[in-house]
Formats: sequence, C-alpha cells, structure tokens
Amino acid sequence: MYARDAAARTLGITIEEVRPGYARLTMRATSAMLNGHDVMHGGFIFAFADTAFAYACNSRNESNVALNAAISFTAPGRAGEGLVATAQERSRAGRTGIYDVEVTNEKGETIAFFRGTSYRITGTVIPS
Repeated sequence: MYARDAAARTLGITIEEVRPGYARLTMRATSAMLNGHDVMHGGFIFAFADTAFAYACNSRNESNVALNAAISFTAPGRAGEGLVATAQERSRAGRTGIYDVEVTNEKGETIAFFRGTSYRITGTVIPS
C-alpha cells in the first residue's frame, strides 16, 4: 500500500509499525506545513492522522475506505517537531470499523484526537 501512497511519501510519513487493527506512523513537521499563525495547518495534521487510520483499517489485507472522520486539535504543531500518529481499532463489525488516532509531538504532548469510521469494500490491499 505504501508503494502506491504518493500522499504519504510526499508528506514524509514513515510507517513504524502495522499489525491487525493498529498502526504507528511518524512525520516531521516542516515550515511548508505552517499556516498564517506560524503553527501547523490543521489539514496537514488531519492528513497525517487519516493516513494512520488508513493503515490500521487496511491492516488485515481487506480493502477499506473512510466513511466518516473527525478531528479535535488540542495543541499546535510546530515546524521541526517530530510527530507520531497511533491508530487503534475500537470496533469492527460487518463492513464497518471505528478507529481512534492520537497525534503526539516528540515530547509526548497530544496535538490531536481523530476518530474515523471505515467501510470495507471488495478486494484486497495486496493483490493475490
């Protein structure tokens, strides 16, 4: 999946760990990600959290897409900071799943909480 994930590679997102229902990714905030308040634009934090969500919900080699997602920002991200997004499956039933993602900085401070709902579609992530 990462080989086809141009967005993740462009943002400098690195996969640290993926296992069923779980993913942990890292990303370094750059000056190009700052908004007019000189802090990280929320869209970049959302994209980072959404990427962790994607890897967690696709971790069983069953294709999933986002059905819904929401984020709450708790602190600003700053240029140069290393960020970690940890996604954890909370529920998986039928064709849907619920995943929580916490984004933290390198000091361990929470930057954002994200919750996504996945929807399983036909196919696999890795073609057979």
